[in-house]
Amino acid sequence: MKAAVVTFPGSNCDEDAFDALSRCLGVATTRVWHKETNDFSGVDLVVLPGGFSYGDYLRCGAMAALSPIMQSVSAFAERGGFVLGICNGFQILCEAKLLPGALTLNESRRFICRDVVLKARFVRSPWNSLLGQGAAVTLPIAHGDGRYWIDPAGLEALEQKQQVLFTYEKNPNGSVADIAGICNEAGNVFGLMPHPERAVEQGRKIWDSVLQSVRSAS
Repeated sequence: MKAAVVTFPGSNCDEDAFDALSRCLGVATTRVWHKETNDFSGVDLVVLPGGFSYGDYLRCGAMAALSPIMQSVSAFAERGGFVLGICNGFQILCEAKLLPGALTLNESRRFICRDVVLKARFVRSPWNSLLGQGAAVTLPIAHGDGRYWIDPAGLEALEQKQQVLFTYEKNPNGSVADIAGICNEAGNVFGLMPHPERAVEQGRKIWDSVLQSVRSAS
């Protein structure tokens, strides 16, 4: 299995993601700069890491969504490639229209950095297939714009199509329906606000779900 971690100006979790994949999980991992054009041939998983891409100017993830590499990420996703966006990466995926909805300012209007408990809402391969529905996972959050929003019709569609993969046990930021992570309709693109790369052992079943599913598909 091979993975690629994309770095944007202002990314600060790219090294964490690289280290989690390469050292902790034993995955052959490469670094990709945002200005590159890369068809991701031979790559099984693309990770958009957390941070403050472009200093969060305009809206979080808005400028990064226009980076040259995102055309390659979109094409990779359209081919069925697995894409994981963590925190700022989740924001970028929404801004790039690879995931529905948007991430907005926390209800408290404060930056939040602490551990939270997540519950598996729907179980879908490859992201949480080793977790039973309702299973709990504790992971850290670190965001100022982590409140997920989508209109009522969009929320209904997410529920009907089982795209809500994780919810907060105790909502820290005001996200609609306590949403912490969603996938696209096809299931190959996943955005998660908490950081599994910062707590690999706590998030081990998430990582192992991905690795097992990707290896089975290859």
